[in-house]
Amino acid sequence: MDNERKNDVSLNSDQRIKVLSPGMLVFKRFVRNRLAIVGVCCIGFMFLFSFLGGFLMPYGEAQVFTTYTEMLNDYAGVSRNTEFRYTLKDGKDFPLVARSQLVLARNNGETTFSSQGVDYSFTEVSETCLEVSAMQRVAEANSFGGSVVISGVDGFTVSAAFESAFTEAIESGADRFELDGVEYIVSGDKRVSGAYSSEPVALASYNVFDFASSSSTNNFDFQIAAETAAGEFDGEGSFEFGGETYMMSPDPDDDEVINITLGGELYAQMSDYIIQPIESDVFISLDMRRLIKECIADGVTTFTWEEDGVESEYSIVRSNDRWTIKRVQDTLVVDKYQFPSAEHPLGTDGNGMDLLTRIMYGGRISLMIGFIVVFIELLLGVILGGIAGYFGRWVDNLIMRIVDVFYCIPATPLLIILGSVMNGMRIDPQLRMIYLMLILGFLGWPSIARLVRGQILSLREQEFMVAAEATGLSVRRRIFRHLIPNVIPQLIVNATMSLGSVILTEATLSFLGIGVKYPFASWGNIINDVSDVYVMTNYLFVWIPAGFCILITVLGFNFIGDGLRDAFDPKMKR
Repeated sequence: MDNERKNDVSLNSDQRIKVLSPGMLVFKRFVRNRLAIVGVCCIGFMFLFSFLGGFLMPYGEAQVFTTYTEMLNDYAGVSRNTEFRYTLKDGKDFPLVARSQLVLARNNGETTFSSQGVDYSFTEVSETCLEVSAMQRVAEANSFGGSVVISGVDGFTVSAAFESAFTEAIESGADRFELDGVEYIVSGDKRVSGAYSSEPVALASYNVFDFASSSSTNNFDFQIAAETAAGEFDGEGSFEFGGETYMMSPDPDDDEVINITLGGELYAQMSDYIIQPIESDVFISLDMRRLIKECIADGVTTFTWEEDGVESEYSIVRSNDRWTIKRVQDTLVVDKYQFPSAEHPLGTDGNGMDLLTRIMYGGRISLMIGFIVVFIELLLGVILGGIAGYFGRWVDNLIMRIVDVFYCIPATPLLIILGSVMNGMRIDPQLRMIYLMLILGFLGWPSIARLVRGQILSLREQEFMVAAEATGLSVRRRIFRHLIPNVIPQLIVNATMSLGSVILTEATLSFLGIGVKYPFASWGNIINDVSDVYVMTNYLFVWIPAGFCILITVLGFNFIGDGLRDAFDPKMKR
């Protein structure tokens, strides 16, 4: 009876010895390590922050924010015209090469020239204007002794009147003749001459036409009529166009400007001033053009002008013989480097994107790259290290020499070179991340292979492996069911410690601009936005949060690795 009571007492749940499984023993050792628990909390927080925070944020990863701000923008350019300005006839073309040949022919005193297989002629409309025509050869005259033989070209019929007029022009040395209201141009010498019909293609003028209305256009026919009248202009003049009579008179404020009026209203002005708006949809009125000219003539650098009920301030900046008109106006710009606010708790970066959102999405990329790279390293390292450690001999020697070769590869320069190559090839950012993970994983497996090989070399001679071999288990089962599981504790510790290293490597490559690329975010390329000392010192909110995330994550993985190493150590007493 007493013995039974003693047994009951000894088997009481409060007094009996508790037997823990190896896994539970490791877990209890791990949770007793305060730094390890801090590391778990840090990593847990970063996972929630990165993967859950992105879904809660109202902004997208690559969403750009804009704002209106007052800026002094270029409004128009002003210069005195010193070159020909060309007005093309509808449906005609006068290439740049032909324009250069025109200037050369005029300087040489010639009236015809050829360019790109087309013959041209020009006549003076006035001292400042030339009419350019394209010529087509219609007849040819060959002189033999005292006789002239004229033949048509391309089916042109040579009439008796044409032959007489052409022969007379050749004998008199005239450069053109007219027949039946058509003017023909004569080119060549007394032995071989050609008659050409001409068709106007362009006007070349030093005059600039400014119109009172944006609906008015400077077409070819209007300008040639105005230029012809200007060539005969002597104080006053007029010309007919479109059934209307246009009057010409000098501007009362500037003798160098000619006013063109229609029905007593100012219609256009001729001058040598070029006032060209920067934006094609902007129309500058004649009154404003007059004010700009007056300011330039008087040396005034600022003026105000009211347009559509809004008064704006303008400034004039001179550069040699050119002037730039600038206007203060509200401009839509990227809202970059905005300081933290209720709308953007961490502000915006240099691209006008919400920093808090970018850091959240960047955490996803950095953590994902870290885990995938470590998984690739473990996969290659466990397979090759397990095979080398189990088979030994020449297999072990071969794999270890491969490991030695990989240890000799300068990883950082190689990564920089490969990153630069991908930059040059403009690899898609998503495909680039895949390449980055494969390269990092392929370069990082040798250390794990060597660790696994060393552990298996010591385990394969143990009694349990002799028993496994005696039972006839296959080599694959012996390696991956009995040897590798005994190496898992060391692998877990190594992998946890490697995660922080991989994240730092990715952040470094992205900071150098050869890692993760826009539109994807990573903590490294967020810090890469700090491209100069001014940004670094004045916008601390741009790079400190991302750097803090890297610090917390790497410290967390290192604390967890240290805790696991201590927990798996059977000599630990705590």
